[in-house]
Amino acid sequence: MSLFITILNKKFEFQSHHIHSMNLSELKKGEKAIILSIDESPIRIKLFEMGCIPGEHITLENIAPFGDPIAISVSDYKLSLRLNEAFYIQIQKVSTEQEPQAA
Repeated sequence: MSLFITILNKKFEFQSHHIHSMNLSELKKGEKAIILSIDESPIRIKLFEMGCIPGEHITLENIAPFGDPIAISVSDYKLSLRLNEAFYIQIQKVSTEQEPQAA
């Protein structure tokens, strides 16, 4: 499993070098993004297990009153993350024109 995750993450890290990226903790409420990579961290594997995989589309759904935690939609479910956890997730913002159209 670890080898698969390493290969998957390296593929997206290579592609993300040519794209302006930011971390998930910088996203504003209602904005959408694509996960580019997950930085090395103690919770990296846990983030993968929760569906935060490079290439997944996410939406920042809600922010707690004091800014922490945040709620995102990923892989058809809601996930709550602390800002220090979201910091490890590298993303590229997606404008509404770039989103895939439902058939």
